[in-house]
Amino acid sequence: MSKAFIQDIVIHTPTKELTNEELSTIFGIPMGEIFRSTGIKKRFLSAPDELASDLAVEVGKAFFNKSVITKDEVDFLLYVTSALDYVGPATACLIHEQLGLPKTCAAIDIPMGCSGFTNGLLIAKALVENGTGKNVLLITSDMPTKVLHSEDYHLRALFSDAAAATLISDQGGFLVNEVAYGCDGSGAENLIIRGSGARNPVDKEWITKYEKEGGLLIGRMEMDGMEILRFSLREVPTLLNELLEKNNLSKDDIDLFIFHHASDIVIRFLSRKMNISSEKVFTCLEDFGNTVSASIPIAIHEAKKAGVIKANSVIFIAGFGIGYSWSGTILKTE
Repeated sequence: MSKAFIQDIVIHTPTKELTNEELSTIFGIPMGEIFRSTGIKKRFLSAPDELASDLAVEVGKAFFNKSVITKDEVDFLLYVTSALDYVGPATACLIHEQLGLPKTCAAIDIPMGCSGFTNGLLIAKALVENGTGKNVLLITSDMPTKVLHSEDYHLRALFSDAAAATLISDQGGFLVNEVAYGCDGSGAENLIIRGSGARNPVDKEWITKYEKEGGLLIGRMEMDGMEILRFSLREVPTLLNELLEKNNLSKDDIDLFIFHHASDIVIRFLSRKMNISSEKVFTCLEDFGNTVSASIPIAIHEAKKAGVIKANSVIFIAGFGIGYSWSGTILKTE
């Protein structure tokens, strides 16, 4: 059986930024207080006519410009997002066309959010290990700012738009070890996009209420932050213990912890509960905000660029959130 590796990661952000200075002007909250409560200095905003798939195409083009592999060598395109272009066809098929991928490459949507990268990674790992595909391109792209009410300070201060392209192959890089995962749909109401989908579609009343909000015609995010924190503190420590057992490791064997960048509060509380030194926790929340499914690959990319990840580093990654859904694995540089 082949081994699966994260061979390369490329990231992409929109050009427009939302800084703490701008938020301070809008909401009348001191810049220092915004940073203390969020741990974020800036967020990225997609253009009004820009979709998550547009960010996905841009990061895909940037990936192929690096010439790690050719387009003809891609066996699977996995597209993770919580903002599909259509109910049908699959947005992955549209991205496949725009990137010029071969007809022999399958294209599959994975409509997930916070755990989207790690869920996509475990699928890619299985495809590579069982020989179904040699090169899997996993694109994670989200635009949460499109579903935030203009007066919702807490969510506007937190969320950011971005995309990442990750190549999973059998050719070396970050070895993807044993995985763990879970789901608890009882928490679905605690983080949800209202006014979206077949069960809760936009109607005349919704349009009248939000016609001045533009993007909210595709839905509005609602989040119970305290319940999300409780869920995270309940499930992520269990996820770590399961992964340590599956991979025959102790917590001391882990060199670096990379959590989904839910918020500064969630990461700090998790680190405290799991008794993890802050020196072992890497975040780039300050410069990127919560980019949903793109947060973990962006963090891996930035940690590598900063020299935090070294040869033979053992790295715990965990995605968790909307659903509730969670998954993770242990990476090792080789």
